[in-house]
Parts: sequence; structure tokens; C-alpha cells
Amino acid sequence: MDENLLNDVVAAALKAGADAAEAVGAERRSLSISVRMGELEEVEREESRDLGLRVFVGQRQATVSGSDVSPEARAKLVERAVAMARLAPEDPYASLADPDRLARGPLPDLDLFDPTEPSAEALEDRARAAEAAARAAPKVTNTDGASGSWSSSQWTMVTSGGFRGVHRASGFSIGASAIASDGGGMETGYDGRSARWQSDLPSPESLGAEAGRRAASRLGARKIASTTAPVIFENRLAGSLMSPFIGAISGPSIARGVSFLKDRLGQQIFAKGVVIRDDPHRLRGLGSSPFDDEGVANAPVNLIDDGVLTTWLLNTASARQLGLSTTGHASRGLAGPPGVSTSNLTFQPRDRDQAGLMKDAGAGLLVTSMFGPSLNANTGDWSVGCSGFWFENGEIAYPVSEITVAGNLLEIFSRVVPGSDLEIRGAANAPSLLIDALAIAGR
Repeated sequence: MDENLLNDVVAAALKAGADAAEAVGAERRSLSISVRMGELEEVEREESRDLGLRVFVGQRQATVSGSDVSPEARAKLVERAVAMARLAPEDPYASLADPDRLARGPLPDLDLFDPTEPSAEALEDRARAAEAAARAAPKVTNTDGASGSWSSSQWTMVTSGGFRGVHRASGFSIGASAIASDGGGMETGYDGRSARWQSDLPSPESLGAEAGRRAASRLGARKIASTTAPVIFENRLAGSLMSPFIGAISGPSIARGVSFLKDRLGQQIFAKGVVIRDDPHRLRGLGSSPFDDEGVANAPVNLIDDGVLTTWLLNTASARQLGLSTTGHASRGLAGPPGVSTSNLTFQPRDRDQAGLMKDAGAGLLVTSMFGPSLNANTGDWSVGCSGFWFENGEIAYPVSEITVAGNLLEIFSRVVPGSDLEIRGAANAPSLLIDALAIAGR
């Protein structure tokens, strides 16, 4: 969206009575093609141009958004935002980011935009190739389809506090889902990948074949008796173990006192040697950006360094509430005030691959699928439904399903042993993670 248009919106808001204002323009184009059983199933195309405005009247704030950016619609948007702010309750912590924390040029070039724009035919060919490879896998009898997609987006922000910034990015993805059967049951398997640059994607054939392999490997899954045993979370889902950790160190949670880590800043949370890093400046990273969503300068940081919790995740409002400074982790959409989020989160690997972790553990559970997590945010008590494989003598023995693992996250974090098999697949990544003993609820 044109920066001049956003400048005009901010100026109009100040003229209408706002003490400060922040305008955001988001533009997006995308194309997605899905196929099933070799036939074209769906074509989705999107072109959007949206405007968001946040205004402050004293310590009152309001946000509005819309997709009509004509002069008449912009005037109504400004009028509505200022009127809403005047009626809003006072928030002593509401304001734009401090000017001395804003990102200043030149902003880092993070190589996030690939100008390649694949045709619908090219995306369909990729989806067909992925599905064909899945269908060719042994024991695969059906599929849930495959897809290929592309997107291009631009985020532009202008504030009355002096910030001007543009963030442009592209996205490419391929995915396939296979169904395997052996007469006694059916199982599904999925594989997919997303990347900023088209050339960084694996081949459709390799993704489809892996989806088929994963479906077939699940056939004959058993239920197991409840027990306590070592548990390994496979690398492709282990990153989700960091989600409750991130929620527990978010500034808004700490400010509300709703966090099992609220008194643990500067303390040993994980074992010595463990590092969890957040890097908004990773080249071609799916979570990368040259500034946060308040225009604040961001930078790589070890959230956990040698096992010690080093920081909260703060935006301007939560930082002020806690008497601290923003850490550059503000995150917002077009409507609503900013929250907080990480960018490219990585649980740093160690020296043992998944097979090595299994040998170290001897016997236990390898989790390859999780669903329905439950968390008590105040105590850290956590449980999750899962399926995967039972292993014995360090080797896969048989698939298992309909089980739940549970424990307290403070205890789990202190005993996590990271493997070496880190793969960068998304914005939160981890190697396989071993916990030496977890409660497993089965039949």
C-alpha cells in the first residue's frame, strides 16, 4: 500500500482529534490449487488490500480496519476510530512505541521476497506429482489430496511517532496426505513444506512419498497399558512443546500473573547447555521481519541461554506495565492492539540423533502426532493426546495410538535432552526431544 496514503490517514486522524495514530496497510495476493485422486479439486485465488488504524486520545485507544481505501471510506474510518477512542476506557499503558526504540534505516535485507509467480498450471502439476508419489507408496489405497500454493504480501506501517517501514515477503508450499490400509484398518500420513523462495522447496515427489510412507507405517497401531516411560517427541512436532513455554514468558501473561514461570526470570529452567533462540533476522525465515509490529527494532536473542530464562517477551504496553522496556516482540493484525509473539524460534540441537536418543532411552514412546493439548497456565500441569511408536532395545517395535502423555512442564523442561536432527520446517523448530520419564495413559 502506498506510504503516502498511510501518511494521509495518520494526518487526518491527528486533525480529527487523535493525540497519536498508527496506520497499517496490508496487501496480499495468493493462489492455491488442490487435487484429489488425480483430478483438479479446488482453485482458490485471493487479492486483498486492507487498511488498519489505531488512534489514541489521551490514554484511550481504539482500532478499526477496512478493505475500502477510497477517500470517502478513509474519512469514515478515521471518524469512527477517533469517536471510538473517546468512548473507550482509559488504559494507563497504552501508547505508541518510544521513538528511541524504533527501527531506523537502512533496515536489514532478509531475502524474504522471491519475485517468481508460478502459474495455476505449474501449481497443479506440483500437486499432481506429490499425490501421484503418495499413491504409488506401498499400502496406500487412497488420498486426502495434495496442494500447491503461492503468495505475495506487503505490510506497510506509518506512525505519528516517526516510523516508516515496509516489509515484503513471498511464500510457496506443497503438501500431500495419503491413506493406507491393510484390510484391518486405515491410517493417514501427511508431509508438506513451506518456504519463502520456490527453490528452497523439496521436490513434490519426495513429499508425496514421505506422506505415503508415514501412512503405511501407522498400520496395525495398538493400544498400550498405562505406564511411566521415556518419551521422545519427533523433530517435526517437537517445536510445539515450546508453545506453552512461549505463552508462559509473554509479557501480557506475566503482567496478569497468569504464568507458571512468573517468578522464574534469571533462573535455571532447562538443563545446562540448553539454548532456545529467537531470530527475527534469519535469512529467508518464515517468521522473519526487519522490525516488530510496533515499528520497534528487533534482534536475535537467546530466550534460554545455558538453561537459564533470560527475558520476557514484551511489547510496549506490557513492558510499561512491568516497568521494563519492549523487547521488540510486538505482534498485531489490522484490528486490535498488539500482542506478543516470537519470530523464528529454534531449540538448538546437541549431538545425538533420534536413533541415538532411542538407544539411550532403551524402551519407551516415540511421539509422531499430537492433538488436544491441555495446560494449567498457573501450575504448568500439561497433557496431550498422541500417537506414535513403541520402541524397545533402542529400535521401533510397533505403532501405538489412543494414548495421552502428561506431566508438569517445570519438571519436563528441566529434563529435556535435545537431539541433533534439527530441520527448519517452519517458524518454530526443534530437534527430537527426549524426556526420561513421563506418565503415559493408555487402555
